Amino acid sequence: MTHAWLLPEAIEDLLPAEAAQVEALRRRLLDEFSLHGYQLVAPPMLEFADALLCESGRDLDLRSFKLVDQLSGRTLALRADITPQVSRIDAHLLNRRGVTRLCYCGSVLHTRPSSLLASREPLQIGAELYGHADIEADHEVIRLLARALRLAELPPSRIDLGHVGIFRALTAGLKLAPGVDQQLFEALQAKDLPTLRELTADLPAPARDGLLTLPTLYGGVEVLTGAAVCLPGLPEISSALADLLRLANELSDLPLSFDLADLRGYHYHSGVVFAAYCDDSPTALALGGRYDSIGERYGRGRPATGFSLDLRALARLSTPQTAPGAILAPWPEDAAMHDEIARLRASGEVVIAALPGHSGSWREAGCDRQLTQRNDKWFIEPLEEN
Repeated sequence: MTHAWLLPEAIEDLLPAEAAQVEALRRRLLDEFSLHGYQLVAPPMLEFADALLCESGRDLDLRSFKLVDQLSGRTLALRADITPQVSRIDAHLLNRRGVTRLCYCGSVLHTRPSSLLASREPLQIGAELYGHADIEADHEVIRLLARALRLAELPPSRIDLGHVGIFRALTAGLKLAPGVDQQLFEALQAKDLPTLRELTADLPAPARDGLLTLPTLYGGVEVLTGAAVCLPGLPEISSALADLLRLANELSDLPLSFDLADLRGYHYHSGVVFAAYCDDSPTALALGGRYDSIGERYGRGRPATGFSLDLRALARLSTPQTAPGAILAPWPEDAAMHDEIARLRASGEVVIAALPGHSGSWREAGCDRQLTQRNDKWFIEPLEEN
Protein backbone atom coordinates (compact mmCIF):
# COMPACT_ATOMS: atom_id res chain seq x y z
CA MET A 1 0.00 0.00 0.00
CA THR A 2 1.34 3.41 -0.97
CA HIS A 3 1.41 5.86 1.92
CA ALA A 4 -0.39 9.02 0.86
CA TRP A 5 1.93 11.24 2.87
CA LEU A 6 5.12 10.17 1.10
CA LEU A 7 6.77 12.59 -1.32
CA PRO A 8 8.92 11.75 -4.35
CA GLU A 9 12.63 11.30 -3.76
CA ALA A 10 14.52 14.60 -3.27
CA ILE A 11 11.24 16.53 -2.90
CA GLU A 12 10.46 17.88 0.56
CA ASP A 13 8.15 20.10 2.56
CA LEU A 14 9.36 23.16 4.41
CA LEU A 15 8.03 23.14 7.96
CA PRO A 16 7.29 26.39 9.82
CA ALA A 17 10.79 27.12 11.17
CA GLU A 18 12.46 26.23 7.85
CA ALA A 19 9.91 28.15 5.81
CA ALA A 20 10.36 31.20 8.03
CA GLN A 21 14.14 31.00 7.57
CA VAL A 22 13.81 30.74 3.78
CA GLU A 23 11.34 33.62 3.64
CA ALA A 24 13.55 35.85 5.82
CA LEU A 25 16.50 35.19 3.48
CA ARG A 26 14.35 35.80 0.39
CA ARG A 27 13.24 39.21 1.67
CA ARG A 28 16.73 40.16 2.81
CA LEU A 29 18.35 39.31 -0.53
CA LEU A 30 15.65 40.77 -2.77
CA ASP A 31 15.72 43.99 -0.75
CA GLU A 32 19.50 44.13 -1.21
CA PHE A 33 19.22 43.51 -4.95
CA SER A 34 16.66 46.31 -5.14
CA LEU A 35 19.09 48.72 -3.45
CA HIS A 36 21.54 47.97 -6.28
CA GLY A 37 18.93 48.74 -8.94
CA TYR A 38 17.84 45.17 -9.77
CA GLN A 39 14.12 45.11 -10.54
CA LEU A 40 12.02 42.09 -9.58
CA VAL A 41 10.36 39.94 -12.28
CA ALA A 42 8.29 36.76 -11.86
CA PRO A 43 8.22 34.45 -14.91
CA PRO A 44 5.72 31.55 -15.13
CA MET A 45 6.48 28.03 -13.94
CA LEU A 46 6.07 26.48 -17.41
CA GLU A 47 6.47 27.53 -21.02
CA PHE A 48 6.54 25.95 -24.45
CA ALA A 49 9.55 23.65 -24.48
CA ASP A 50 10.94 24.98 -27.75
CA ALA A 51 11.04 28.48 -26.25
CA LEU A 52 12.35 27.53 -22.83
CA LEU A 53 15.03 25.03 -23.85
CA CYS A 54 18.00 26.20 -25.89
CA GLU A 55 19.16 23.81 -28.63
CA SER A 56 22.74 23.94 -27.36
CA GLY A 57 21.75 23.51 -23.73
CA ARG A 58 21.67 19.70 -23.62
CA ASP A 59 22.24 19.67 -19.85
CA LEU A 60 19.21 21.94 -19.30
CA ASP A 61 17.08 19.76 -21.58
CA LEU A 62 17.94 16.62 -19.58
CA ARG A 63 17.09 18.35 -16.31
CA SER A 64 13.63 19.50 -17.46
CA PHE A 65 10.29 17.79 -16.93
CA LYS A 66 8.10 17.89 -20.05
CA LEU A 67 4.38 17.38 -20.69
CA VAL A 68 1.83 17.91 -23.43
CA ASP A 69 -0.39 21.00 -23.29
CA GLN A 70 -4.03 19.85 -23.54
CA LEU A 71 -5.04 23.20 -25.04
CA SER A 72 -2.48 23.55 -27.84
CA GLY A 73 -1.11 20.03 -28.21
CA ARG A 74 2.43 21.40 -27.97
CA THR A 75 5.13 20.21 -25.58
CA LEU A 76 5.53 22.25 -22.42
CA ALA A 77 8.50 22.25 -20.06
CA LEU A 78 8.56 22.97 -16.36
CA ARG A 79 11.42 25.36 -15.83
CA ALA A 80 14.68 23.92 -14.55
CA ASP A 81 16.36 27.36 -14.59
CA ILE A 82 14.83 30.83 -14.44
CA THR A 83 17.70 32.64 -16.18
CA PRO A 84 16.51 31.89 -19.77
CA GLN A 85 13.08 33.24 -18.84
CA VAL A 86 14.57 36.47 -17.51
CA SER A 87 16.59 36.76 -20.74
CA ARG A 88 13.33 36.44 -22.69
CA ILE A 89 11.79 39.23 -20.61
CA ASP A 90 14.79 41.48 -21.23
CA ALA A 91 15.00 40.75 -24.95
CA HIS A 92 11.35 40.54 -25.95
CA LEU A 93 9.16 42.30 -23.38
CA LEU A 94 11.19 45.13 -21.86
CA ASN A 95 13.27 45.78 -24.99
CA ARG A 96 15.31 48.53 -23.32
CA ARG A 97 18.25 50.14 -25.08
CA GLY A 98 20.57 50.59 -22.11
CA VAL A 99 21.67 48.53 -19.15
CA THR A 100 18.92 46.50 -17.49
CA ARG A 101 19.22 44.92 -14.05
CA LEU A 102 16.67 42.24 -13.11
CA CYS A 103 16.25 39.86 -10.17
CA TYR A 104 13.90 37.00 -9.42
CA CYS A 105 12.98 34.28 -6.95
CA GLY A 106 10.94 31.13 -7.61
CA SER A 107 10.87 27.36 -7.56
CA VAL A 108 12.44 25.31 -10.35
CA LEU A 109 12.10 21.55 -10.92
CA HIS A 110 14.85 19.10 -11.84
CA THR A 111 14.44 15.57 -13.15
CA ARG A 112 17.41 14.54 -11.01
CA PRO A 113 19.08 16.23 -8.03
CA SER A 114 22.30 18.04 -8.91
CA SER A 115 24.17 16.43 -6.00
CA LEU A 116 23.65 13.79 -3.33
CA LEU A 117 21.95 16.12 -0.84
CA ALA A 118 20.34 18.54 -3.32
CA SER A 119 16.61 19.06 -3.72
CA ARG A 120 14.87 18.46 -7.03
CA GLU A 121 12.85 21.59 -6.27
CA PRO A 122 15.40 24.32 -5.57
CA LEU A 123 14.10 27.77 -4.71
CA GLN A 124 16.22 29.75 -7.15
CA ILE A 125 17.06 33.37 -6.46
CA GLY A 126 19.33 35.41 -8.66
CA ALA A 127 20.33 38.66 -10.30
CA GLU A 128 21.08 39.33 -13.97
CA LEU A 129 22.67 42.34 -15.69
CA TYR A 130 21.99 42.96 -19.41
CA GLY A 131 23.41 45.38 -21.94
CA HIS A 132 27.06 45.77 -20.89
CA ALA A 133 29.63 43.63 -22.71
CA ASP A 134 32.77 44.52 -20.77
CA ILE A 135 34.27 43.16 -17.58
CA GLU A 136 32.73 45.86 -15.36
CA ALA A 137 29.42 43.95 -15.45
CA ASP A 138 31.10 40.72 -14.30
CA HIS A 139 32.83 42.73 -11.57
CA GLU A 140 29.46 44.05 -10.35
CA VAL A 141 27.64 40.73 -10.19
CA ILE A 142 30.54 38.92 -8.46
CA ARG A 143 30.65 41.62 -5.81
CA LEU A 144 26.85 41.48 -5.43
CA LEU A 145 27.05 37.70 -5.00
CA ALA A 146 29.63 38.07 -2.24
CA ARG A 147 27.39 40.65 -0.57
CA ALA A 148 24.39 38.29 -0.76
CA LEU A 149 26.29 35.48 0.94
CA ARG A 150 27.50 37.80 3.68
CA LEU A 151 23.90 38.89 4.30
CA ALA A 152 23.02 35.22 4.75
CA GLU A 153 25.87 35.05 7.31
CA LEU A 154 27.72 32.65 5.02
CA PRO A 155 30.63 34.73 3.75
CA PRO A 156 32.36 33.04 0.81
CA SER A 157 35.53 31.18 1.69
CA ARG A 158 36.39 30.82 -2.00
CA ILE A 159 35.08 32.17 -5.30
CA ASP A 160 36.45 30.12 -8.19
CA LEU A 161 36.78 31.94 -11.51
CA GLY A 162 37.21 30.42 -14.94
CA HIS A 163 36.57 31.39 -18.54
CA VAL A 164 34.65 29.31 -21.09
CA GLY A 165 36.41 31.20 -23.90
CA ILE A 166 39.61 29.25 -23.23
CA PHE A 167 37.95 25.88 -23.85
CA ARG A 168 36.12 27.22 -26.90
CA ALA A 169 39.38 28.58 -28.37
CA LEU A 170 41.17 25.26 -27.86
CA THR A 171 38.38 23.25 -29.53
CA ALA A 172 37.46 25.71 -32.30
CA GLY A 173 37.62 24.19 -35.77
CA LEU A 174 38.33 20.66 -34.56
CA LYS A 175 35.12 19.15 -36.01
CA LEU A 176 34.64 16.92 -32.99
CA ALA A 177 32.37 13.89 -33.35
CA PRO A 178 28.89 14.32 -31.84
CA GLY A 179 29.03 14.09 -28.06
CA VAL A 180 32.80 14.32 -27.79
CA ASP A 181 32.68 17.94 -26.64
CA GLN A 182 30.38 16.86 -23.79
CA GLN A 183 32.76 14.04 -22.88
CA LEU A 184 35.69 16.46 -22.89
CA PHE A 185 33.72 18.82 -20.68
CA GLU A 186 32.91 16.06 -18.17
CA ALA A 187 36.51 14.83 -18.07
CA LEU A 188 37.77 18.37 -17.48
CA GLN A 189 35.21 18.97 -14.72
CA ALA A 190 36.30 15.75 -12.99
CA LYS A 191 40.00 16.43 -13.73
CA ASP A 192 40.04 12.90 -15.13
CA LEU A 193 43.40 12.90 -16.92
CA PRO A 194 43.30 9.28 -18.18
CA THR A 195 39.97 9.85 -19.92
CA LEU A 196 41.14 13.23 -21.17
CA ARG A 197 44.26 11.65 -22.70
CA GLU A 198 42.10 9.08 -24.46
CA LEU A 199 39.69 11.69 -25.84
CA THR A 200 42.46 13.99 -27.06
CA ALA A 201 44.81 11.37 -28.48
CA ASP A 202 43.97 12.15 -32.12
CA LEU A 203 43.68 15.93 -31.78
CA PRO A 204 46.29 18.37 -33.14
CA ALA A 205 49.12 18.90 -30.70
CA PRO A 206 48.27 22.51 -29.68
CA ALA A 207 44.66 21.58 -28.78
CA ARG A 208 45.66 18.28 -27.15
CA ASP A 209 48.40 19.79 -25.03
CA GLY A 210 46.23 22.74 -24.05
CA LEU A 211 43.30 20.56 -22.96
CA LEU A 212 45.60 18.27 -20.97
CA THR A 213 47.08 21.30 -19.22
CA LEU A 214 43.76 22.86 -18.15
CA PRO A 215 43.13 20.51 -15.18
CA THR A 216 46.48 21.54 -13.68
CA LEU A 217 45.66 25.25 -13.85
CA TYR A 218 43.95 25.95 -10.55
CA GLY A 219 44.95 27.97 -7.51
CA GLY A 220 45.81 31.61 -6.88
CA VAL A 221 46.42 34.45 -9.31
CA GLU A 222 49.74 32.87 -10.28
CA VAL A 223 47.68 30.35 -12.29
CA LEU A 224 46.97 33.08 -14.84
CA THR A 225 50.67 33.79 -15.34
CA GLY A 226 51.37 30.10 -15.78
CA ALA A 227 48.48 29.73 -18.23
CA ALA A 228 49.82 32.52 -20.39
CA VAL A 229 53.07 30.56 -20.73
CA CYS A 230 51.79 27.02 -21.28
CA LEU A 231 48.59 27.56 -23.30
CA PRO A 232 48.61 28.38 -27.03
CA GLY A 233 49.00 32.11 -27.69
CA LEU A 234 45.59 32.46 -29.35
CA PRO A 235 43.99 35.93 -29.21
CA GLU A 236 40.86 34.51 -27.56
CA ILE A 237 42.93 32.87 -24.81
CA SER A 238 45.00 36.01 -24.23
CA SER A 239 41.82 38.07 -23.97
CA ALA A 240 40.24 35.61 -21.52
CA LEU A 241 43.32 35.59 -19.29
CA ALA A 242 43.44 39.39 -19.37
CA ASP A 243 39.81 39.54 -18.20
CA LEU A 244 40.52 37.17 -15.33
CA LEU A 245 43.65 39.08 -14.33
CA ARG A 246 41.72 42.34 -14.29
CA LEU A 247 39.07 40.80 -12.02
CA ALA A 248 41.83 39.47 -9.75
CA ASN A 249 43.22 42.97 -9.39
CA GLU A 250 39.90 44.77 -8.98
CA LEU A 251 38.38 42.22 -6.56
CA SER A 252 41.50 41.61 -4.49
CA ASP A 253 39.48 42.02 -1.27
CA LEU A 254 37.46 38.89 -2.13
CA PRO A 255 38.73 35.30 -1.68
CA LEU A 256 39.25 34.65 -5.39
CA SER A 257 40.83 31.53 -6.82
CA PHE A 258 41.06 30.28 -10.39
CA ASP A 259 40.17 26.97 -12.01
CA LEU A 260 40.52 26.98 -15.78
CA ALA A 261 39.02 23.47 -16.09
CA ASP A 262 35.79 24.48 -14.31
CA LEU A 263 33.47 24.70 -17.30
CA ARG A 264 30.12 23.95 -15.66
CA GLY A 265 27.34 24.94 -18.04
CA TYR A 266 29.73 25.60 -20.90
CA HIS A 267 26.89 25.12 -23.42
CA TYR A 268 25.16 27.97 -21.63
CA HIS A 269 27.94 30.42 -20.85
CA SER A 270 30.18 32.45 -23.13
CA GLY A 271 32.83 34.12 -20.95
CA VAL A 272 33.79 34.47 -17.30
CA VAL A 273 32.20 31.82 -15.06
CA PHE A 274 32.33 31.60 -11.28
CA ALA A 275 31.30 29.42 -8.35
CA ALA A 276 31.14 30.49 -4.70
CA TYR A 277 31.83 28.20 -1.74
CA CYS A 278 31.67 28.59 2.02
CA ASP A 279 33.45 26.60 4.72
CA ASP A 280 30.34 24.60 5.66
CA SER A 281 29.47 23.32 2.17
CA PRO A 282 31.47 20.92 -0.04
CA THR A 283 29.45 21.99 -3.09
CA ALA A 284 29.09 25.44 -4.62
CA LEU A 285 26.48 27.65 -2.96
CA ALA A 286 26.13 29.90 -6.00
CA LEU A 287 26.96 29.69 -9.69
CA GLY A 288 27.17 32.40 -12.31
CA GLY A 289 28.83 33.78 -15.35
CA ARG A 290 28.47 35.51 -18.67
CA TYR A 291 25.96 34.24 -21.27
CA ASP A 292 25.83 36.68 -24.16
CA SER A 293 24.03 34.49 -26.72
CA ILE A 294 20.81 33.36 -25.02
CA GLY A 295 18.79 36.43 -25.98
CA GLU A 296 19.30 35.71 -29.68
CA ARG A 297 16.64 32.99 -29.63
CA TYR A 298 14.15 35.62 -28.46
CA GLY A 299 15.06 37.98 -31.29
CA ARG A 300 17.56 40.23 -29.54
CA GLY A 301 20.97 39.10 -28.40
CA ARG A 302 22.28 41.15 -25.48
CA PRO A 303 25.44 40.98 -23.39
CA ALA A 304 24.44 39.34 -20.11
CA THR A 305 25.97 38.16 -16.86
CA GLY A 306 24.50 37.07 -13.55
CA PHE A 307 24.32 34.47 -10.79
CA SER A 308 21.83 32.30 -8.96
CA LEU A 309 21.66 30.21 -5.82
CA ASP A 310 19.25 27.89 -4.01
CA LEU A 311 17.56 29.50 -1.02
CA ARG A 312 16.72 26.09 0.47
CA ALA A 313 20.40 25.13 0.55
CA LEU A 314 21.33 28.56 1.87
CA ALA A 315 18.76 28.32 4.68
CA ARG A 316 20.00 24.87 5.74
CA LEU A 317 23.50 26.28 6.26
CA SER A 318 22.68 29.68 7.71
CA THR A 319 22.19 30.32 11.43
CA PRO A 320 18.56 29.64 12.41
CA GLN A 321 16.69 32.73 13.47
CA THR A 322 14.90 32.51 16.81
CA ALA A 323 11.23 33.18 16.20
CA PRO A 324 9.61 35.66 18.63
CA GLY A 325 7.06 34.06 20.91
CA ALA A 326 3.38 34.80 20.40
CA ILE A 327 0.87 36.31 22.83
CA LEU A 328 -2.25 34.28 23.62
CA ALA A 329 -5.39 36.42 23.73
CA PRO A 330 -8.42 35.05 25.65
CA TRP A 331 -11.69 34.19 23.98
CA PRO A 332 -14.28 35.64 23.40
CA GLU A 333 -13.16 38.93 21.92
CA ASP A 334 -14.93 42.15 22.77
CA ALA A 335 -14.40 45.64 21.38
CA ALA A 336 -11.80 46.61 23.99
CA MET A 337 -9.84 43.40 23.51
CA HIS A 338 -10.05 43.75 19.74
CA ASP A 339 -8.53 47.23 19.99
CA GLU A 340 -5.73 45.99 22.26
CA ILE A 341 -4.95 43.06 19.95
CA ALA A 342 -4.87 45.43 16.98
CA ARG A 343 -2.48 47.72 18.85
CA LEU A 344 -0.16 44.83 19.73
CA ARG A 345 -0.11 43.52 16.16
CA ALA A 346 0.60 47.00 14.84
CA SER A 347 3.63 47.12 17.13
CA GLY A 348 4.91 43.88 15.60
CA GLU A 349 3.70 41.33 18.14
CA VAL A 350 2.17 38.01 17.08
CA VAL A 351 -1.18 37.59 18.81
CA ILE A 352 -3.14 34.32 18.65
CA ALA A 353 -6.77 34.05 19.69
CA ALA A 354 -7.41 31.27 22.23
CA LEU A 355 -10.19 29.38 20.52
CA PRO A 356 -12.24 27.45 23.12
CA GLY A 357 -11.52 23.82 23.93
CA HIS A 358 -7.74 23.77 23.33
CA SER A 359 -6.33 24.34 26.79
CA GLY A 360 -2.83 22.92 27.23
CA SER A 361 -1.83 23.13 23.55
CA TRP A 362 -0.89 26.76 23.07
CA ARG A 363 2.86 26.45 23.62
CA GLU A 364 3.14 24.16 20.61
CA ALA A 365 1.45 26.94 18.61
CA GLY A 366 4.31 29.27 19.61
CA CYS A 367 2.75 31.13 22.53
CA ASP A 368 4.97 32.07 25.46
CA ARG A 369 2.92 34.95 26.91
CA GLN A 370 -0.73 35.68 27.54
CA LEU A 371 -2.86 38.79 27.48
CA THR A 372 -4.89 39.40 30.63
CA GLN A 373 -7.11 42.18 31.85
CA ARG A 374 -7.37 43.44 35.42
CA ASN A 375 -9.25 46.53 36.52
CA ASP A 376 -9.77 47.59 32.91
CA LYS A 377 -6.03 47.47 32.25
CA TRP A 378 -4.22 45.08 29.92
CA PHE A 379 -1.18 43.10 30.99
CA ILE A 380 1.15 40.74 29.14
CA GLU A 381 2.27 37.94 31.43
CA PRO A 382 4.15 34.63 31.04
CA LEU A 383 1.92 31.90 29.72
CA GLU A 384 0.68 29.54 32.42
CA GLU A 385 -0.07 26.22 30.80
CA ASN A 386 0.39 22.62 31.85
